[in-house]
Amino acid sequence: MPDHVLAIDQGTTSTRAIVFDATGAIMSVAQREHEQIFPRAGWVEHDPVEIWTNTEWVIASCLSRARVTASDVAAIGVTNQRETAIVWEKRTGRPISNALVWQDTRTQPHIDRLAQDGGADRFAQVTGLPLATYFSASKVAWILEHVHGARAAAEAGELLFGTPDTWVVWNLTGGARGGIHVTDVTNASRTLLMDLRTLDWADDLLEVWGIPRAMMPQIRSSSEVMGHSQLPSVLDGVPIAGILGDQQAATFGQAAFDAGESKNTYGTGNFLLVNTGTDVVQSGSGLITTVAYRCGDEPARYALEGSIAVTGSLVQWLRDNLGIIQRSEDVETLAASVDDNGGAYFVPAFSGLFAPYWRPDARGALVGLTRYVNKAHIARAALESTAFQTRDVIDAVIADIGRGLDELRVDGGMTRDDLLMQFQADILGIPVVRPKVIETTALGAAYAAGLATGVWRDRDELRAHWQEDVRFEPRMPQDERERRCRMWRKAVSKSLDWVDDDARVLMGAADD
Repeated sequence: MPDHVLAIDQGTTSTRAIVFDATGAIMSVAQREHEQIFPRAGWVEHDPVEIWTNTEWVIASCLSRARVTASDVAAIGVTNQRETAIVWEKRTGRPISNALVWQDTRTQPHIDRLAQDGGADRFAQVTGLPLATYFSASKVAWILEHVHGARAAAEAGELLFGTPDTWVVWNLTGGARGGIHVTDVTNASRTLLMDLRTLDWADDLLEVWGIPRAMMPQIRSSSEVMGHSQLPSVLDGVPIAGILGDQQAATFGQAAFDAGESKNTYGTGNFLLVNTGTDVVQSGSGLITTVAYRCGDEPARYALEGSIAVTGSLVQWLRDNLGIIQRSEDVETLAASVDDNGGAYFVPAFSGLFAPYWRPDARGALVGLTRYVNKAHIARAALESTAFQTRDVIDAVIADIGRGLDELRVDGGMTRDDLLMQFQADILGIPVVRPKVIETTALGAAYAAGLATGVWRDRDELRAHWQEDVRFEPRMPQDERERRCRMWRKAVSKSLDWVDDDARVLMGAADD
């Protein structure tokens, strides 16, 4: 019986393929970045064709490096950037526009109009989500209104919508030649279009957004056989048996299967998830209620999530926009060359502030500057902003669940930065635990696929795979911790109320 699992991780900045063996160990990795397209201030796009081309390349390259063929692969798992919206023609497979990325804020005027009747929480009881540009619904509505002929084509049943998991799976299973049009409950729960309790598209919400139901993919469980790959000579006939949005996949990869268990992923943004079991818990503190996962016909498991828009992408901004580092990994060395932030605090509200603030009017602010501050202090302030934002969402979790966390399990690329992880432990006052496998997003997708195809027996077997690598214990005195947090909150206050009519004109914001 084949006992390897291939995970496809379609992320915000790149696409990766990873082959795992039956112990959950990595056999090989292939990765390729795609272009970040910024047509105007606040607009963020990707080319779906480039994403699919990169997906084909990383699959072939990864299998070749592992010396694995299709006959060795038991299943394929897919994980993805969740709220990014793609619309394409059913007959040709041609996207009708670039993908609108989850960071894109062009739809804020539409969001503001809807919020006039019922406020930002107008649909929260049904969807678990606030009204925000972050989620897919407003992006699909924008495409239908602004791409010539899209509305008529959608109403004629000629267009399909999907988040990147849907796009990858549709192409992987044949595309215009019979590809399956599916998503899973975790990705569907990020659209502002799914009812959390029925796990189906809500017709009244589709009507509000003006999105024909015929565009929508079928919602499936996160772990079940959904179809089979049709990539000839590479992955022909291999079952696709797992789909999870990236943050839910990381939670699954961290074996946080039960109520009360949590993880924090450090990637393009940061995402803290706390499992609430089969209970749908509505947050009163600015968190999102989301589906954590569903295996087969079991009841869905839910989670509270604290979503932070800009963490790792701030390091990329230092590299690409300011040029103060040559490589992203250089930020730790630069930041470590000074003892502290020199009094500088960086609030990276490039797309507004997400949880727990939900302030679309905020914009990035670098405050506390003096002639003493240099590029090393700015690098350190950038890293520290990640830890401060995480503290904000953990405070919200504590307010919602009524108790603190004993420790924080972490994963994602930024967790390789020991300076950041130690500061995170210091600013939280609890241990931060990094596992031996930090690529838990891909691992979670592999786990979901392997469970559905018998590679692994049950979730208890997966728990046994998890191994601690490093535990960062807090060292900072409590009074210093609280002083720095007060300074952070002061910095956040300076970033608010920036976007107004004057700023919209300056930034060329869309009037939709």
